[in-house]
Amino acid sequence: MLDFLSEYDVLGAFWLTVQLTAYSAIGSLVWGTVLAGMRVSPVPIMRAFGTAYVNIIRNTPLTLIIVAMSLALYSVLGLKLARELPGDLTFTDTNNFRLAVLGFVIYTSTFVCESIRAGINTVPVGQAEAARALGLGFGQTLGIVVLPQAFRAVVAPLASVLIALTKNTTVASAIGVAEAGLLMYDMIEKESDKIILVFAIFALGFVLLTLPTGLFLGWVSKKVAVKR
Repeated sequence: MLDFLSEYDVLGAFWLTVQLTAYSAIGSLVWGTVLAGMRVSPVPIMRAFGTAYVNIIRNTPLTLIIVAMSLALYSVLGLKLARELPGDLTFTDTNNFRLAVLGFVIYTSTFVCESIRAGINTVPVGQAEAARALGLGFGQTLGIVVLPQAFRAVVAPLASVLIALTKNTTVASAIGVAEAGLLMYDMIEKESDKIILVFAIFALGFVLLTLPTGLFLGWVSKKVAVKR
């Protein structure tokens, strides 16, 4: 019944999904933290930029952002995120993969930002005031006093963002990245008499990716929660 799977690289497609998720999660965490800092900054122009960025990007369809990475950045502006060598047949795949990661970072960082900002709001104002009274600047207060506590408070929300990111990686198929979603579409087209089985295989694959992540980060959330 599963003999047809030997004709497809299912594990390779899911491995690409894992790589997309990992690179995008790291980039989103870094950029999302910077955005959260801007959102609570005492500098009006930084707050305005952070607010505008989050509201615009979060309300833009992810598919539009991913396609724009390929059409606007690469096709129109000529931006290449991979080195193109003569006769290199892997350039397009590598470039599209990196453009997809960039698109996911741009989009997912807005949700990371709002999660971290919610965590910042859980830190008592008196702690920031005490830090400022000791002579610490805004950056030092945020980095040394506030953010460490904020991260401990938002492990569970960040886990939800990570799970959503894992599922969203299927959108990368829109620019030809050969992750699990693209392979599923290909298998549905060629194995039309096994559609339910194909759906079940890919559903199981995504459950195996997201369920352990949710359980592990849920456990971490309870272990590092700040007792107030």
